[in-house]
Parts: sequence; C-alpha cells; structure tokens
Amino acid sequence: MRSEFDMVLFLNPVLKGAHATRRRHIRQAERMHEAIRERWGCATPWSWREKHVGWFLNHYLSGSAPATLYYFELTARLIRGAKSKCASDS
Repeated sequence: MRSEFDMVLFLNPVLKGAHATRRRHIRQAERMHEAIRERWGCATPWSWREKHVGWFLNHYLSGSAPATLYYFELTARLIRGAKSKCASDS
C-alpha cells in the first residue's frame, strides 16, 4: 500500500547527486516511512522522533549487511536535513 505522503516532494530540496542516487534515497525513505508508520503510527516524517529512526536502523535492519545500514543512515541524514531546512524556511 502506498502512503499519501509524497516523499519525493519532501526530500527534493536536499537531494543532490546522480539520478540513481536520488532514486535510491527516495526508495529507502519510502521504505523507512512505511515501516515506521506501521510500527509507530507516524503518518509523516514530521512526526518522527529520533527513537523512531533509531528503531528502524537498529532493529528493523538488524539482519542487513553493513553497507545497507550505511546507505540507510545516509538517507536518515537527508530526512533530518529536509526537516530542519523546511522548519527554518517557515
């Protein structure tokens, strides 16, 4: 099921780099969003706390390869940047 939140629109101000890299970050952010929404009921990244992202990285991805965890940490950093950028713009 696809959520109503548009992750592309949310991350667009902070996404840089090659098209494939941007698509990977969007795909990973959507996966994070779906898992956190199912587990914690947080509808958008605006309602996420560090405990939600920490749960995703430490528990949801616990059996994943170190490289996978690294790339998801990069995506989490982008999400934090998008939240702070939008908060400072308003």
